[in-house]
Amino acid sequence: MEEKRYRLVQNFLKLQIQKGNFVVGSYLPSENELCTMFGVTRTTVRKGLDELTREGFIDRQHGKGSIVRDRRKSLGLLNVKGFSEAVGKDLSTVFVQHPKISLWNPDTHFAISEQEFKEKCIHFSRLRCVYEVPVMIEYNWFADNRLEGFSDIDFIEGSFFKTLSQHYHIEITGSEHELRSERVSNDIAALLKIPQGSPILHISVKFHTSKNNFFLYSELYCTTENYPIGSSYHL
Repeated sequence: MEEKRYRLVQNFLKLQIQKGNFVVGSYLPSENELCTMFGVTRTTVRKGLDELTREGFIDRQHGKGSIVRDRRKSLGLLNVKGFSEAVGKDLSTVFVQHPKISLWNPDTHFAISEQEFKEKCIHFSRLRCVYEVPVMIEYNWFADNRLEGFSDIDFIEGSFFKTLSQHYHIEITGSEHELRSERVSNDIAALLKIPQGSPILHISVKFHTSKNNFFLYSELYCTTENYPIGSSYHL
């Protein structure tokens, strides 16, 4: 019974965070308030909060309470440094290809599982610009049958990860990635408005999620002269 009670606290608060009812940087209700809300002991509430801390949803601050954290910063995901600073100034994301049912990309660096390969996939690609200057092109794929109605919905605040969390209650739990420098292809050079054959950073990423056997695959091509790569990429 105790197990179910702390899970009730944990899962309720997690869902409220995923829905955006508690935003990053905001505080959850106090332990006393949660005890009253759920009719449980402080020990039960603390165990639920401990689980949310372990999962990376909150930080517990002594004497202040539980604050919602940006999980992406704790996952070691890749970021174009400067994007977050540019938000609210002149950051733009343009769809090169809106989400649509497609075939898997045979050149994806991380191997697609046999089961995934039997299914069709959803593919979309976007161009990231800062001050109207293209800095990154991203290509993304995932199994079609895992996100019902995905092709027909708008991204929440333009964010794929936020849409996964708030609309589907799926979280990114980690990633594998490989970085390499290569000469840019003609089509990517045209999108990024750089000379053909220029050196470019190519990043392959396999995102792991909280949904069993559901992975996201991305191929990113970045110009890094003005926006070097950091440690928490926001897709």
